[in-house]
Amino acid sequence: MSKVLSYGMVGGALDAFIGDAHRKAINIDGKARLVAGCFSRSWEKTLEAGEALNVPEDRLYHDFYEMAEKEAAREDKIDFVVIVTPNYAHYDACKAFLNAGIAVSCDKPLCVEPEEAKELEALAKEKNLQFMVTYTYSGHVTAKSIRATIAAGEIGEIRTIMGEYPQGWLAAEDISGNKQGEWRINPALSGKTNCLGDIGTHIENTVYRMTGLKIKKVLAKMEKIVPNRKLDDNTTVLVEYENGASGCYWSSQVAIGHDNSLRVRIYGSKGSILWFQENPEVYQVYREDGSITEIHRGYDAIKPEAAKYQRLPSGHTEGWLEAMANLYSSFIDCLNAQAEGKFTEDMIDYPTIEDGVDGVEYIAACLKSQDSGNTWVDFN
Repeated sequence: MSKVLSYGMVGGALDAFIGDAHRKAINIDGKARLVAGCFSRSWEKTLEAGEALNVPEDRLYHDFYEMAEKEAAREDKIDFVVIVTPNYAHYDACKAFLNAGIAVSCDKPLCVEPEEAKELEALAKEKNLQFMVTYTYSGHVTAKSIRATIAAGEIGEIRTIMGEYPQGWLAAEDISGNKQGEWRINPALSGKTNCLGDIGTHIENTVYRMTGLKIKKVLAKMEKIVPNRKLDDNTTVLVEYENGASGCYWSSQVAIGHDNSLRVRIYGSKGSILWFQENPEVYQVYREDGSITEIHRGYDAIKPEAAKYQRLPSGHTEGWLEAMANLYSSFIDCLNAQAEGKFTEDMIDYPTIEDGVDGVEYIAACLKSQDSGNTWVDFN
């Protein structure tokens, strides 16, 4: 039986959404337990979270620098850290733990600048440390089954892709009291982008994880629709892939009536695949003979490499938390295998530091396109 690992968390105080989601996702499989944390810039909030989460006070820290240094010095140090702060702190926090020899799971986007992302990638490789970037949607069983379907050539050569992620939660000008929204539209905390970095990168990564296609160039239109907004809240990106296929990605936080409506349509020479995140238990395969097949999670039609992540019978819905849990399951299995000297690269089934670098470079290319008058810009 594999060892139950221990982890720490940076960010994720009791009033934060994403930290609680990560903790719940990790708890689903019981492969790791929370033992340390710096949950907030406020010491009072860190103490409050530590008490609620049963983290001993001697493993609560005032900042992530102290946490990385002191955890690394412990005989029972954490096996990995989960970083769920606003974007501006990702780079420094990731670097501190990598330098301390501790594996990292970081929420997306990885950081703000491409140079920072590449530095973290080089550091993770130098230290031989696992590094996951939590692009959660790639963890859905159906998303993994789609990847296997496309890899097997069942819809032929991919010709064009449509990806969209509309939300409506930031449509109002006054969002005072909305903690999650307030930091996202603040350049000091979010970085150079809001909508594109927050949800547009989910389209980029979900499509890549399904298809394996690398982007060659982009043309972006990044809008600030709501009055007095400093960062984009609606973006459209035209994409050209290395194989010559085209794509169009639309993300919005001002689309009233939408919640988390990530949708991907992939069109190939032999067929098409349609997938909708808010109904993640199924996907549709359209074939050139006119037949339409709806694939349901929980049945034999799901590809074996995806089916191994299923926890419940069909009809008992698995959703977003389970998708994140699937990423952590692979990440923790890889950490255990590495500790046992049994790790091989093909065991990795989660978005890696390379995915994170691609996401930051995608943002940078779109910003360059926007600043140059919405022109085509080479990716990488």
